[in-house]
Amino acid sequence: MDASKYIKELKQKVVMLNQEIACAAQDSRSRQTSYPTVNVETLGHGSFLVNVLSDKSCPGLLVSILEAFDELGLSVLQATATCADTFRLEAIGGENLMENVDEHAVKQAVLRACSSHSGGGGNKQT
Repeated sequence: MDASKYIKELKQKVVMLNQEIACAAQDSRSRQTSYPTVNVETLGHGSFLVNVLSDKSCPGLLVSILEAFDELGLSVLQATATCADTFRLEAIGGENLMENVDEHAVKQAVLRACSSHSGGGGNKQT
């Protein structure tokens, strides 16, 4: 009888552990998709179209990205941002005051802003 009871308890523990593993895997996947996706296109004459999209809203992320624009010497010529449930930014930056700022440099600066804002690492690039 004791052995049967012990086996039943072990089976329950296995079920509980499998549920915990499934929850941890789901949390890990949801954290991976919450990192912002950044896409930058050159519009010509030192202007760039910057799109940033995240599955969740990140208070202060917009400010971090705008500071990155400022550090590159880019002025925001036009922008649309949504920060409610998700984060979405579409901005046109132009009037580049610094030399050697290209599409790649803008993308890297925005990714650094996203990374430093969210605590680092794991940004998804497109």
